[in-house]
Amino acid sequence: MDKLRAMAAFVRIVDGGSLTAAADALGTSPTSVVRTLAALEAALGVRLLNRSTRRIALTEEGREYLERSRRILSEVDDAEAALSARQARPTGRLGITAPVMFGRLHVAPVVTDFLAAHPGVQVDLLLLDRVVDLLDEGMDLAVRIGPLPDSSLVARPLGETRRMVCASPAYLAERGEPRQPGELADHECVRFTALEGGSEWAFEALGRPLRVPVRGVLTTNQVEAALDACAKGLGCGRFLGYQAAAMLREGRLVRVLRDFEPPPAPVHLVTPHSRLLSSRLRAFTDWAVPRLRERLREGA
Repeated sequence: MDKLRAMAAFVRIVDGGSLTAAADALGTSPTSVVRTLAALEAALGVRLLNRSTRRIALTEEGREYLERSRRILSEVDDAEAALSARQARPTGRLGITAPVMFGRLHVAPVVTDFLAAHPGVQVDLLLLDRVVDLLDEGMDLAVRIGPLPDSSLVARPLGETRRMVCASPAYLAERGEPRQPGELADHECVRFTALEGGSEWAFEALGRPLRVPVRGVLTTNQVEAALDACAKGLGCGRFLGYQAAAMLREGRLVRVLRDFEPPPAPVHLVTPHSRLLSSRLRAFTDWAVPRLRERLREGA
């Protein structure tokens, strides 16, 4: 027995409300549909439908099997659509959005390489340090950093990044390195508001969340300005790992309070429901996901 064909016939019977309607939809005879259903029930060892001359009704097992069948058939359709889309030459516009610095460091290089390989596609790349509503702002895809709310969007994990406190070697030599989050009260702090909106920074001590008030000479919504201020010795700053990675490698910044960092923030690529994806969006996600994952691993 072709199990997928039998699942499809079962779903058609339920959706059509009768064996005859299912036979018409499948282009076969009612007798064939009856045989397929009987063979499926025999193979499963349960009755899926209670049938009379005038109506059919799902059994409890039938309801459970219907839900699983729909999911499996949807995945098969998606897989076939993805393969077909790869064979078609993607064309048209893509709207992509990401946080400013992550977009500049990681998304933009992936986009330019993709455009070089797919000359029929045009990309609008919108870099903003706020959550962009894909539908309201005409975007097809977004990179999101942090926990995701429940939504109809499809999320593909790319990796994670940590929130860390950094300062310049010169600042630490002069003021000393903080050993506990509470010691930040005795330090100047540079506040990057797109990461921490209030006047407190979040930490974790012995598995419990901890919030510490901070003060300082500079508050800004621009990460480059905050990084530059920290590198020039104005105080301790709070950044995501990829934001500070270059200055840490160069020795212009030093990571402190490592043992008190909160759990890492997940990074996802989000798109509309997979059944709504265009061929160009499927092509880009297939291209971008492994490359962005690799860039995040290297940056970590």
